[in-house]
Amino acid sequence: MGGTYLLRIEDTDRARSTPEAIAAILDGLDWLGLSHDGEITYQFARAARHREVAEAMIARGTAFRCYATPEEVEALRAEAHAEGRAIRSPYRDGKTAPSTDAPFVVRLRAPDAGEVINEDLIQGRVSIAARDIDDLVLLRADGNPTYMLSVVVDDHDMGVTHVIRGDDHLTNAARQIPIYQAMGWDIPRFAHVPLIHGEDGKKLSKRHGAQAVHEWRDMGYLPEAMNAYLMRLGWSPGHDEIISKEEAIPHFELNQIGKAPSRLDFKKLDSVNAHFMALADDVRIAALLSAEIEKSRTLDAAQRVLLARAAPLLKKRAKTVLELAEQAQFLLAARPLKLDARAQSLMKDDFKQRLKRLHDQLAAQPDWEHAALASALKAFATEEGVGLGQIGPGLRAALSGGLPAPDLGQALELLGREEALARIADQV
Repeated sequence: MGGTYLLRIEDTDRARSTPEAIAAILDGLDWLGLSHDGEITYQFARAARHREVAEAMIARGTAFRCYATPEEVEALRAEAHAEGRAIRSPYRDGKTAPSTDAPFVVRLRAPDAGEVINEDLIQGRVSIAARDIDDLVLLRADGNPTYMLSVVVDDHDMGVTHVIRGDDHLTNAARQIPIYQAMGWDIPRFAHVPLIHGEDGKKLSKRHGAQAVHEWRDMGYLPEAMNAYLMRLGWSPGHDEIISKEEAIPHFELNQIGKAPSRLDFKKLDSVNAHFMALADDVRIAALLSAEIEKSRTLDAAQRVLLARAAPLLKKRAKTVLELAEQAQFLLAARPLKLDARAQSLMKDDFKQRLKRLHDQLAAQPDWEHAALASALKAFATEEGVGLGQIGPGLRAALSGGLPAPDLGQALELLGREEALARIADQV
């Protein structure tokens, strides 16, 4: 829409707004390539401005000091609940303070009658009766502003025109609109996006797997794949093609977002990630592959070169970086390979004799390239009077020890002539 993307850290809840939590937000946005314009605004640092607005609202008669004790508030809440309405403080209409030094909070003087209407860009017209909007707290007893006040003041001061957020905030819009009206400010356009649900149809939570952005990175997903997948959850541009963030920008319209929650589909995410893995730069993929493997072992220079040579081929077979690392493990196995039970079962004496003949034939192979090697294997099977299925599993076992590996011609090429022949010879 040709606008500005501002970043505000809403840290009024001091207990939850730890340096680690804030760092996770900034790290996640950076990884996804969602670069904001201008400086970061930290909400808590603007508390003096929020208090100033609260005092201005008191002067306008749209907010008031409430001296009700916690026990009195609880009684008011119970009474309001019994009558099916929001809480109303007796101090809203000028009740005298119990003493000159009595503690107080500052509350919004909620609308007395009528409706608060939000013409939501996604949810449509949302109307809430005034009786259902409480005299919400704007300043706590310690003078600190609440989120409800801070977010409205910051949106106004920052010139925010569109508030696009999860639909768990839909009722908050009806409570925030009266604050804009109380100050005579323009009300931004609201667009409340349906939340993402798990595959079981329930609101996404820890039980469905990763939630924090860095957890998706650690699971081996690429940032461009996450962007491409997430932006299509609930957005229908009229086709099912996988497109990049840059390709989506000219086509995006808020009114194309559906009202129903979307479900997180790991199979679809995997297919989108596989698409971007195949397109990704080979050097970048090799670096990601090495970094993933180095979480559990140290690599030397020769092994890094080996992985860099394998990355362009293996990336086309993997759905995630973790899967890529799993498929590359066979290259790093130390000789003599320790065969797993299934691989060991294939090493019968008669097969070892055939494997010896294959070793000698491969040793004479002039062109150590996967297509030529695949042809050589087929020619050997023909000479032996058997199908390739009688040779392939045992050869794979000798080359990988039972670890995942690509097709035989590619596995031989990636290992290199010397290593591949040595692994075969070890089993013979």
